[in-house]
Amino acid sequence: MSDSEHREMWEKLDLDLNAHDALLEVLGKFYGDIFLSQDNRLKGAEYLDFVLSEVHGLRIKELQDAKSQGRKVVGSFCVFVPEEITLAADAIHVGLCAGAEAGSDLAEQLVPRNTCALIKSFIGFKLAKLCPYIESSDLIVGETTCDGKKKAYEAFNDVTPTYVMEVPQTKTKAARELWRTEILRYMAEVEKVTGKTITADKLKQGIKTLNNRRRALQRLTALRGSDPAPISGRDALLINQISFYDDPERFTAKINELCDELEARIAEKQGVAPAKTPRLLITGCPMAVPNWKLPFVIEGSGAVIVGEESCIGTRSSRDLVDESGETMDELIDALADRYMKIDCACFTPNDERQDNIADLAERVNADGVIHYSLLFCQPYSHEALKVDRTMQSKGIPMLSIETDYSMEDVEQLKTRVEAFVETLG
Repeated sequence: MSDSEHREMWEKLDLDLNAHDALLEVLGKFYGDIFLSQDNRLKGAEYLDFVLSEVHGLRIKELQDAKSQGRKVVGSFCVFVPEEITLAADAIHVGLCAGAEAGSDLAEQLVPRNTCALIKSFIGFKLAKLCPYIESSDLIVGETTCDGKKKAYEAFNDVTPTYVMEVPQTKTKAARELWRTEILRYMAEVEKVTGKTITADKLKQGIKTLNNRRRALQRLTALRGSDPAPISGRDALLINQISFYDDPERFTAKINELCDELEARIAEKQGVAPAKTPRLLITGCPMAVPNWKLPFVIEGSGAVIVGEESCIGTRSSRDLVDESGETMDELIDALADRYMKIDCACFTPNDERQDNIADLAERVNADGVIHYSLLFCQPYSHEALKVDRTMQSKGIPMLSIETDYSMEDVEQLKTRVEAFVETLG
């Protein structure tokens, strides 16, 4: 697409063109400094670079072309929203903008100043007219994974209609039944918006498509256990982030190709850093595009990131949906069971998350863990204390970090991370 075609498309979406141009200019430089400056990158990283370079361009055109053919676009903020339902209605599912400081002053007209950066970001992107994914969506889906989001969606609904799924806060039998009911309620809403009836065959195919994407990401996770690390944590995070935007079948094919390259690199004992480089696992809050600050700091401090236990990581891909069901009831049960395995910090108690972190640290041969919380994110800040105790009992060093999307604390973070890496020796 030419620049004029890009601008014409963005203008039709009612974006603030001047502010959007400034955002893309800053993010382009940010991306170059963080990703393109890396040495010994995979050839398959060219796909990542292309997707990010066109994330507001060709991908948005694909969405607009699909909409012109009668297909609908569903936008969401959370891994609890079952994408299988979206695909079963021949709709397109995309993640929404929420990873940078954008329109914060505007957002603070709707939510308190001491609200986590992720919430202020998705509201700010909308109010500042900077997110083509929000403007392309026929249905925006929120969820009740924290008190901040619950109240923010009330305000957000005043500026763009938002459908909200009720995520249970426990994992009791009654909670599971509530969640199953929510899936059915969501399915009815998707059918209403798309005008399509979801059949068992269509739902089964949607399940298979997303399971294949999860298998590709599971394969990537397994390969990152090798030493020397065959891929940087920055590029692996980028892969997980792109999975929320790109076409799932295209993404799956490209990531399997990249994993083939990783296997060849492992066979030749090649890596992005020397063998025995300190290996770190990041756990905690999700890092939406373009939240790359902490990984950049970590890998600039003499360590390599070998895993992410977060919604932009294994929490999204760790568990598959049972594909054996044939009837609609069986498939809905399979969806309910799979999504109830997600160990979000919204649940209480949430002991399985501690076990999953320890298990992942062992599988990727991590030397230490960095627990990442956004400022004012109560669920993950509380759980950092529990995770630390569990890591101590396993003999795994842990550093807990709270930050936001600004760059003001980069030097402070760098000092803390470098000191932590030194203790790993």
